[in-house]
Amino acid sequence: MDNKEKIFIAGPCVIESAELLDTVARELVGINQRLGTNIIFKASFDKANRTSIHSFRGPGLERGLQMLSDVKQKYGLRLLTDIHESWQAAPVAEVCDVLQIPAFLCRQTDLLVAAAKTGRTVNIKKAQFLSGRDMKYPVEKAREAGAADVWLTERGNMMGYNNLVVDFRNISDMLELVPTVVMDCTHSVQRPGGSDGKTGGDRRFVPQMALAAKAFGATGWFFEVHPDPDHGLSDAANMLELSKLEKLIEEIIK
Repeated sequence: MDNKEKIFIAGPCVIESAELLDTVARELVGINQRLGTNIIFKASFDKANRTSIHSFRGPGLERGLQMLSDVKQKYGLRLLTDIHESWQAAPVAEVCDVLQIPAFLCRQTDLLVAAAKTGRTVNIKKAQFLSGRDMKYPVEKAREAGAADVWLTERGNMMGYNNLVVDFRNISDMLELVPTVVMDCTHSVQRPGGSDGKTGGDRRFVPQMALAAKAFGATGWFFEVHPDPDHGLSDAANMLELSKLEKLIEEIIK
């Protein structure tokens, strides 16, 4: 597998501004040119599962898709974003190459079917309460609805309150279901709901998550990145500094 075939997904957690999207997209294009990768750009138009009703959610579907489309046209990057409701699948598929199913929603049949019917790649994130083997059933739903390409993403499991733990054996188990298993290296270091009405986390463990996943056979890596993550409007504590992304990808592809 050459570097262009390896799956790398990166971008800010949520669309904060056109300027942020440009900053991240330019860096991803530069990394692609220098390392021969084909990084997929990720950003959410709506964070519908924020801890608090007062948290920033994003620009919404219409404006968000226009901003993502601008990134695609300007930089030539493939796009991934998540959907939370079935009706969002069709319009998102007109712009994005990969439709992502959030972990909390991976058993929502109508959502999986709607994503599958678009013909786009469907990336299903494993729920924090499921094992890798349990993902057989979301995969079946998507495939029986017509999905040609299904990915699975590991993002950790709940460990008591406000904490996650990663059982890397899930990667091996999910590789028996689909050929593409992505390690979500930043969401897996979250402390869900554990920071006074918002999700906390510890980004210093992101590189270890990435390299451990490689040892267990992961075929893809997912990083939420930001030029100044501590001031990001969502997932601030676990996003990776944009300036550190290239070095980490270099380590993975050695």
